[in-house]
Amino acid sequence: MEVGAGAAPHPDTLPRSGDNSGVTTLDQLLSLRSGGSVSTATSEVDPSGHVVVDVQPTADDNDDGSTTVDDLICRPAVHFLLAFDDLTYNVKRPTRSFNRSHRIQRESLRGAVTLNGDALDSRLLRVISAYVMQDDLLYPMLTVAETLMYSAEFRLPRSLSTSKKRSRVQALIDQLGLRAAANTIIGDEGRRGVSGGERRRVSIGIDIIHDPIILFLDEPTSGLDSTSAFMVVKVLQGIAQSGSVVIMSIHQPSYRILGLLDRLLFLSRGKTVYYGPPAALPPFFSEFGHPIPDGENPAEFALDHIRELEGTQAGTNDLVQFNKSWQEKPLSRAVSSASTSPLGKPSLSLKEAISLSIARGKLVSGTSAASTQTAATAEVATYANPWWVEVWVLTRRAFTNTWRTPELFVLRFGAVVVTSFILATIFWRLDNTPKGVNERFGFFAIAMSTMFYTSADALPVFLIERYIFLPETAHNAYRRSSYTLSNAIVAFRPLVILSLAFTGITFFAVGLAGGAEGFVFFALIVLASFWAGSGFVTFLSGVVPHVIIGYTVVVAVLAYFLLFSGFFVTRDRIPGYWIWFHYLSLIKYPYEAVMQNEFGADPGKCFMRGVQMFDGTPMGKLPVATQVTVLNAMSKSMRIDFNSSSCITTGTDILAKQAVDQLGKWGCLWATLAWGFLFRILFYVTLLLGSRNKRS
Repeated sequence: MEVGAGAAPHPDTLPRSGDNSGVTTLDQLLSLRSGGSVSTATSEVDPSGHVVVDVQPTADDNDDGSTTVDDLICRPAVHFLLAFDDLTYNVKRPTRSFNRSHRIQRESLRGAVTLNGDALDSRLLRVISAYVMQDDLLYPMLTVAETLMYSAEFRLPRSLSTSKKRSRVQALIDQLGLRAAANTIIGDEGRRGVSGGERRRVSIGIDIIHDPIILFLDEPTSGLDSTSAFMVVKVLQGIAQSGSVVIMSIHQPSYRILGLLDRLLFLSRGKTVYYGPPAALPPFFSEFGHPIPDGENPAEFALDHIRELEGTQAGTNDLVQFNKSWQEKPLSRAVSSASTSPLGKPSLSLKEAISLSIARGKLVSGTSAASTQTAATAEVATYANPWWVEVWVLTRRAFTNTWRTPELFVLRFGAVVVTSFILATIFWRLDNTPKGVNERFGFFAIAMSTMFYTSADALPVFLIERYIFLPETAHNAYRRSSYTLSNAIVAFRPLVILSLAFTGITFFAVGLAGGAEGFVFFALIVLASFWAGSGFVTFLSGVVPHVIIGYTVVVAVLAYFLLFSGFFVTRDRIPGYWIWFHYLSLIKYPYEAVMQNEFGADPGKCFMRGVQMFDGTPMGKLPVATQVTVLNAMSKSMRIDFNSSSCITTGTDILAKQAVDQLGKWGCLWATLAWGFLFRILFYVTLLLGSRNKRS
């Protein structure tokens, strides 16, 4: 097990080739064999100062130089040499105060990274390694066992049966000491769940479910009490002893934790001030002229002394130089045993080492022990499962989590029902007069806007899930496309319920036209509106960084959509330089669809007869008899035969007057659905761009 303690190196000060203090340490730190200790190792320095520590098994290759899988399985150890040569990159600092994350600038990574002498790309590293972040990013309403089981379904090969995956989870629960909490939810600020130490062990568990070859951990004991921290490191020691390379950073390890560690690495401003076993700390500082007092924690003394030196003008330069000379002394001071090996040549090729690890139970993505006969030449799969399995697992996990957090849906359902009830009572049984026509316009505009405004509740969902999504996809647990499809599936089911509720309450109460066919179409366009609104808000959740900003954008944009929908100003009255916004308006298409469903259902239906043409004008205040007299006079003057019962305006006339004549109602329905799909595609694009270079 490896530990980096003290001042962490800044990304901009990564050591280059020729800087012995930095490069030597990185190589030594990352060149230890599985199991957390070193056997038969040598250290040599090439002319550039690059130091390589290679750990070899004691068995020899075949006489002809070849190595078979059977030979590999018989060997006592699997050894990996991870080396960095002249590795540098640039960091993009956040420009916004609310964004504290740093990102590696695209195409800025320079240098060579090799594993057992073979060039190592980031894809393969993600497959054979795991990285446990400092923060515990877990779904609060899933139990410990469910959290680990879903991780197993993502990361373990499809060739393993469900029963074997479940057995692996149960064994891991015991290994992590989580048996008593197996059926307890993770919990959050509002729901009591497992303890902080148990949460940390669950976080470790989801990343080691596939038994990775290399495990990196960022301050796994941060925020834990002494007992919980010791239990976490004890678990990590067991993982290392089971055959994994475990490397972690830790600050101020206790005396008990220090006794569990195999190697320590102290860094100061990106340079190595000590590397070696904890037991070598007292003689190291004693020879440096600052002996550690009896009874004092060696790690705490070292950290305090490093801090003191950093405050001086010379800094830690003397300690860095002393560490270089210390490393050149007999190798037994830095490692437990030594032998000779050619510089930089590992005992096993990368494919052979991976094959041997698989043969011994490592569950590399897409491969199992049964396939080790060809593993030495086969490509390691990027993902453990096909996309449809990922979608199925993601969907089940999301349904489980949302089923146990019904508050969001209940609030949204309540908002839709209350809005429907208010609209139904205000627009109760509209008649077919000109006044009823205008009131229908208002009902349709408000009703279609409701579909989009009530979709805003989907905004915080991904903003919360984002921090779980990023590390999971960084390690290829599933594809981004699978998450996008699953997200759409999970979001669609409640939309059906909301659509039926809104339609059932308002359609007959308002007295809309079309009968059963009109009811079905109205329900479909309401569903399509919910779908488009949900897609729009989901897309925004992948773009905006904060919930408050997201809500502000949603309200503002939807207000513009309503303004240009054709309700306030008809299409033929919108200025040419704004007409593009009319066609981009999400409310335009459902609004025109319900207009046609209402006024186009029966083309001969009349909405204005005889003297009704005077409604809303000064003539409307005259007695009816006077209005009839005026109407007759108009008929004679215009030589058109109409009277008080003649139809003046039909539904077709209303649609023409409102400039609703470009698309039919079904065309508007398909356009609304298309918007929903388009925004889901754009959401997928934001996932691709937003998660790039988060981890290389």
